Amino acid sequence: MVEQLLKKEKKLAVIGLGYVGLPIALEFAKKISVIGFDINQKRVDLMKNKIDPSNELDSSAFDGADILFTANIDELKQANFFIVAVPTPVDKHNVPDLKPVLAASTTIGKALKKGDYVVFESTVYPGCTEEDCLPVIEKVSGLSLKNGDFKLGYSPERINPGDKEHTITKIRKVVSGSDADALDVIARTYEIIVTAGTHRASSIKVAEAAKIIENTQRDLNIALMNELSRIFDLMGINTYEVLEAAGTKWNFLKFYPGLVGGHCIGVDPYYLTYKSNSLGYNPEVILAGRRINDDMGAHVARKLVQQLIKAHKQIDATRVLVMGATFKENVSDIRNSKVVDVIRELKHYSVNTEVVDPLADAEEFHEEYGIHLQKEYGKDYDAVIVAVNHEQFTDLNDDFFKKFLKPDGIVVDVKGDLRNKIKEFKYWSL
Repeated sequence: MVEQLLKKEKKLAVIGLGYVGLPIALEFAKKISVIGFDINQKRVDLMKNKIDPSNELDSSAFDGADILFTANIDELKQANFFIVAVPTPVDKHNVPDLKPVLAASTTIGKALKKGDYVVFESTVYPGCTEEDCLPVIEKVSGLSLKNGDFKLGYSPERINPGDKEHTITKIRKVVSGSDADALDVIARTYEIIVTAGTHRASSIKVAEAAKIIENTQRDLNIALMNELSRIFDLMGINTYEVLEAAGTKWNFLKFYPGLVGGHCIGVDPYYLTYKSNSLGYNPEVILAGRRINDDMGAHVARKLVQQLIKAHKQIDATRVLVMGATFKENVSDIRNSKVVDVIRELKHYSVNTEVVDPLADAEEFHEEYGIHLQKEYGKDYDAVIVAVNHEQFTDLNDDFFKKFLKPDGIVVDVKGDLRNKIKEFKYWSL
């Protein structure tokens, strides 16, 4: 299989061309022949014109790529190695929503042939690939994994949006397969592009579990920092000064408080707790961390309202500017943005809130959350919340805020980057 891919006698297909799928497809397309499949024709048309809909890659990333972008399932029948990189969100009750990954399984089932390989990269709970996705593939295709008609694997994505250093080729790739032969072929296929090499997991479930605990561990560490920030706030000491001091010890792990959103850290732990509950074990530590992190947006808003009241402001007459609306800095992705929690909590208190973000798409943001984004700053705000530290927001100081903040205004600096820079306004950070 690998030799045939390299000779372009066979093709590799990537299903789902978002922030994970497109970089993978383009990297492979520099070496072998690739089919990039997405159900959104509008996105496909953009990619045909060398435009990344996720705004992560510039047009040069498409240069020299042997790739066919399509939304036509029939085109997928030319492929022999399928990689699934579709979203795995949770619903409003934080229950895993498997519709995208099951729909992708159906799509593959319609194109699958004997001897083909299927590898999932979407983050799921241990067992999902074999217990939920495989039956769909077999039912639709009429083929059997047990009979050796095709091979199955799982290789978790490790792409970090906005990170230009830790790219797919430089991060060691965890791979797994339904049997020893599958594992070997899958590993060698990824080694075509991943110069950092592969780690061959003993089973598909192990690989699934490895991915989900990566984000769960980070979520819990940030939750601890968020809880500490609330405790230190009651004590009247700055959290970042405490962390700076503690960080002088060689084995102190450097995590920081903040808003935990996006489609990974704020979502993946719920996949693990969902599966755990189905097995009869109620996870306590993981869910405690999730509760803390999910409340941080509302906590920031409540702290600001308290300060506005202390300043004798009439709350329903106050104006607050929120700077940044995406889920993290230097990306345009708005999915599961916890800045929205800040905005909604402020509106719950009848605070007049305006939002600016140089990267977020205003139309998309309004469609998703019903909140308008402004193109320009207004004037005479009672407070400003620097919620996301885009590069455009990092060089801020008193002179910057004087342009639109009242003399008795408040600066809320969620990430603590403006510490010691704000002297003429009341300042608060996590």
